[in-house]
Amino acid sequence: MRRIFLVIMAVLAVTALPATAQLRLPPIGVPPLGNVTDAVGDTVQDATADATRVAGHLLQIRDNRIAKLLRSHPDSIERDSNGDPARRGELFLLDAPPEALAIARQAGFVVRDTEKIEGLDIELVRLIVPRSLSLADAEEALRDLLPDATVSADNLHFPAGGAAASAIPVMLAASATSIRSAVGMIDGAPGNHVRPSSIRGFVEGAPYPSNHGSAIASLLRYAGIKDFRVADVYGTDPAGGNALAIAKALGWLTQGGAKVISISLVGPRNALLEKAVASAQRQGVIIVAAVGNDGPAAPPAYPASYNDVLAVTAVDGRNRALLEVGKARHLDYAAPGANLRVRNAEGERTRVRGTSFAVPLVAARAAAHTGSRSQIVAQLDKEAVDLGKKGADDTYGRGLLCGDCRP
Repeated sequence: MRRIFLVIMAVLAVTALPATAQLRLPPIGVPPLGNVTDAVGDTVQDATADATRVAGHLLQIRDNRIAKLLRSHPDSIERDSNGDPARRGELFLLDAPPEALAIARQAGFVVRDTEKIEGLDIELVRLIVPRSLSLADAEEALRDLLPDATVSADNLHFPAGGAAASAIPVMLAASATSIRSAVGMIDGAPGNHVRPSSIRGFVEGAPYPSNHGSAIASLLRYAGIKDFRVADVYGTDPAGGNALAIAKALGWLTQGGAKVISISLVGPRNALLEKAVASAQRQGVIIVAAVGNDGPAAPPAYPASYNDVLAVTAVDGRNRALLEVGKARHLDYAAPGANLRVRNAEGERTRVRGTSFAVPLVAARAAAHTGSRSQIVAQLDKEAVDLGKKGADDTYGRGLLCGDCRP
């Protein structure tokens, strides 16, 4: 049993790394995993190792990944007051009283600028923290100084998927039905082989092709989406995937008429992004997001955990929940997310695994229906195939969508 457990951990460690590499650094293609994963694929899927130990190790993998990122980019990224990674030396003020800026200046904060996020009716002040303070200390000090304002770090979000870990490839076929509703995608940019209706970058170096963004765009197209718009929130920026970039992307897509927005990213709860999500939803946008792949012991994933976001988990080719799936504060649906064959940034076919890749399939199904959010959700519930315990549960949500996306 111990040997099985170690095999599981080794495979999960391999699959945890490519997702970060694909977007944090200039994409160079998904690295091959070799024959090892083929040999142990069945073992990984069938093992019944102690769930608590598995969850704990997944959490350690997550923590190690974040620590490595902080070491690699000390000039761009540091931890906020909750210990989560964020853009270095910058805080946001939202809903600040008139006297707030004067108080902040007196304490040594410098006003960088005031920004209005187009399409979402959100205004924020960007503050540079005093050089004598860490981001965490500055955040706590500012909250003490301005208890009536909302203070937020610019937290980073990570892609929720990577290279495949088992050996049962599933090729998604293009949907026989063309879905005309506009779907937005917040991620990295796809390669030139996938041409979105429009694309815009929200960070340094964007748009810049990435493997993860290429995979998501491929899946949207395979699922029948003809009009998809891409917001690149990674580019070549070491602090890509930040909350401000995602909020601006939400505003651009909402203003442009996207009916559904697919977000295959995970991060901590963030006040700015929470307001942005709520504003887009008030305008009728349905947001679909991943629960992540950091295991059940990890903190709840956001934006999947924000109110009324459709939180999506993933299953393998036999409709079993992936071992590494994370959690959100609620769960809505499951969709295929293992060994899906997609295109990477260079246009090459590769296999992917993770909750990231279930999200565009659910987004496509939401875009296929009409009506208000509640009407669309009701239609999705009728379409969903109940798995596991009868009725909604913590493993599959209210059921499997897009199960027939497999031949």
